[in-house]
Amino acid sequence: MDYVIVLAKTLFFYIVITILYRFMGKREVGELGIVDLIVSILIAELAAISIDNYKSSIFLSLIPIVVLVGIQIGLAHLSLKSGKIRNVFDGEPSVMIDRGVVNFKEMLRQRYNLDDLLTQLREKGVKSLEEVDYAILETSGKLSVFKKEKGRTGDYPLALILDGKIQEDTLRQMQKSESWLEELLLEEKVSLDEIFYGFYRNKHLFVIKNSDLKK
Repeated sequence: MDYVIVLAKTLFFYIVITILYRFMGKREVGELGIVDLIVSILIAELAAISIDNYKSSIFLSLIPIVVLVGIQIGLAHLSLKSGKIRNVFDGEPSVMIDRGVVNFKEMLRQRYNLDDLLTQLREKGVKSLEEVDYAILETSGKLSVFKKEKGRTGDYPLALILDGKIQEDTLRQMQKSESWLEELLLEEKVSLDEIFYGFYRNKHLFVIKNSDLKK
C-alpha cells in the first residue's frame, strides 16, 4: 500500500508541477533568473519532502508550491512594468570588455576572475582578447561576445532606451550625456515615451516604437 501511495504522489506532483511551469512561462534552464531558480529549487524540495513523507497530507506541500508560483508570476508581471524591480531581482548586464579593454573593476565587483572570462571566450570560439570589441556578462551568467569588425564604428551592444526610460549606465559607459541623446531624439522626431527599445549603431540611433509592437 505504501508503494502505491508513493507512486501516486510522484505522478500527482509530476502533473501538477508540469502544469504550474506552463503558467510560469517558457525559459531555458541556463536563462533562469534568481527568483526563477529559487522557486524551482523550493518546488523540487517541497515535492521531494511530500513524496518522502508519504503518510502526510499532500496539501501541506501543494499549498506552498502554489503560493511560490503565484509569487513568481506576480514578480514577473511587475518586472515587465518596472525596470527598477527587474533590476532588483534579475540584476543588470555587466560590461566585462569595453571597446577592447578588460573592465577589471567590474570583474572585481561581480567576483568574476580572468580565468572565467578566458574560459567563456574560448567556448565562444575566441582565441585572443584582442579579437573582442565588447563582452557582456548577462544576468543569466552567460557571456555575450561581440568581435571587432572592420569598417564598423560607434556600435554599442546595450540598450540606450528601454521602456521609454534612458539607461544612464549605458550612457556613462559610452561616455555620452543625456543632452547628446536628446539631440538624437530630436533628429529622429520621436519622444522618449514613444520608444520601447533604442540602441546606437554606426553613429545612428535605431528605435522600436511602442506602436510598432501593436502592428
